[in-house]
Amino acid sequence: MQENVINYSHVNIYQGTSLILSDVNFELKQGEFVYLIGKTGAGKSSFIKTLYGEVPVREGEANVVGYNLKGIKKKDVPYLRRKLGIVFQDFQLLNDRTVQANLDFVLRATGWESKPKREERIAEVLNEVGLAHLSGKMPFQISGGEQQRLVIARALLNNPPVIIADEPTGNLDPETSDDIVKLLIKINREHNTAVLMATHNYQIIDRYPATIYSCTGNTINLEKGITVKM
Repeated sequence: MQENVINYSHVNIYQGTSLILSDVNFELKQGEFVYLIGKTGAGKSSFIKTLYGEVPVREGEANVVGYNLKGIKKKDVPYLRRKLGIVFQDFQLLNDRTVQANLDFVLRATGWESKPKREERIAEVLNEVGLAHLSGKMPFQISGGEQQRLVIARALLNNPPVIIADEPTGNLDPETSDDIVKLLIKINREHNTAVLMATHNYQIIDRYPATIYSCTGNTINLEKGITVKM
């Protein structure tokens, strides 16, 4: 039986003093692929921000990759984030440096001191996402789909047990969106990496069915009857 890498029980989520989501119960098992759906403003982003410690958990029980989020110390948040691969809709790349240098920046920031080992790891992740031939390019010199592949490569650098993808296809055309989801599925299957993907794209959900949670009614609900193992 696979262990939970994310487990929320009766969690209330606040932004400042405003209650955004109440009584959230959510779980993600090792190697599982899960969609999180919901309208804009429903609270998906607030929930996702709790996962990597940007929004604190004050009430309920929340455990992510072995960290208890209620009361997590500030000094431990960077170590939590190293175990999470985060894929943003808006890429958040460093446009003043190359594809290679973007990845090297992350490795140096997370304690990789050996340059040969950094170069080896960068080559591995670029090859995995199909960007090995673009390592010397600047982010603005590559397409949106290639930039999102670079973001996925960045998320993979520290071999995280979980990838959190927040609307990863939101700025992409349908064909490119399909390629990005297929890449996430490939990573999920080949590495047993759990994937949580927030999305508005119901065509993708129909094409690649998996467990679905919906952010509705100020909470998060498992959509029973649609749960399918990838």
